[in-house]
Amino acid sequence: MVIAIGFEGSANKLGIGIVKDGEVLSNCRRTYITPPGEGFLPRETAQHHREKALIILQEALDEAKVKPQDIDVVCYTKGPGMGAPLVSTSVVALTVAQLWNKPVIGVNHCIGHIEMGRLITGADNPTVLYVSGGNTQVIAYSRRRYRIFGETIDIAVGNCLDRFARVLKLSNDPSPGYNIEQMAKNGKKLLKMPYVVKGMDVSFSGILSFMEERAESLLDLGEYTAEDLCFSLQETIFAMLVETTERAMAHCESSEVLIVGGVGCNLRLQEMMGIMCKERNAKLFATDDRFCIDNGAMIAHAGLEMFSHGWKTLWEETTCTQRYRTDEVEVTWRGE
Repeated sequence: MVIAIGFEGSANKLGIGIVKDGEVLSNCRRTYITPPGEGFLPRETAQHHREKALIILQEALDEAKVKPQDIDVVCYTKGPGMGAPLVSTSVVALTVAQLWNKPVIGVNHCIGHIEMGRLITGADNPTVLYVSGGNTQVIAYSRRRYRIFGETIDIAVGNCLDRFARVLKLSNDPSPGYNIEQMAKNGKKLLKMPYVVKGMDVSFSGILSFMEERAESLLDLGEYTAEDLCFSLQETIFAMLVETTERAMAHCESSEVLIVGGVGCNLRLQEMMGIMCKERNAKLFATDDRFCIDNGAMIAHAGLEMFSHGWKTLWEETTCTQRYRTDEVEVTWRGE
């Protein structure tokens, strides 16, 4: 029986979770929320994480009903992510590991999402669509690696949604993407916009520029409502994601799709992917915001899997990196 604690702080969410052999004992989280029309900057985000870290740590221990001596391994997000928040969170994790005299595991953020998705949904060997504020990838497992079949060639899909929310001055509470999703439900008129799929890769910067340049004039003319624009943006970018995911499924002869990452909470994306899966006699797996959105439990679970299969991060290697590819990690805990 192994108990792991995980520290996640790669963006504007600070999460600390505790997992025991695949059972989530606690999964506590705080989000740094900025005023409407503003994004979150690294320095202020890191300060938020520093201020909340010990509060959330105590919450996680209390909720899990465990003591420091019960913990077997301390896991933290090594990357990818924003530099300052990553470092501030890892400092807390490494300090705790030293105080408690526990081994440390540096976890790839993307793999944390995938392994948590597999745990919660029971997906066996799915084609993975990983969509968040900082990442957009279509992934499949082969020969001890999570292989990237396609990805964004510029900005992530979540970043595209967040930045358009700023154009409309939507609230960042609970998240700009969630508020776009709610507005899109009342959209009725589809605006034709760029649809950019390049082989297995996608591009969102041109779509964002298209919307930024036209949103104000379209709204002033009364030709489209803000709800219409949110609806049109979602329909277009989600169709791109479904297309590339389906192509990867065909290539891998896969019958499962798993959606992970913060944007994976979007019910319209899940609906569109579900339609595609039904047409292919495939099965869709997705989770809710407890596990889709960045959280500490996913880092704890992935770290526990790594630790249980012989992984250990040496103290001189307990660093962070803003760029840490999903396919860089040897997946020793999965067979062929």
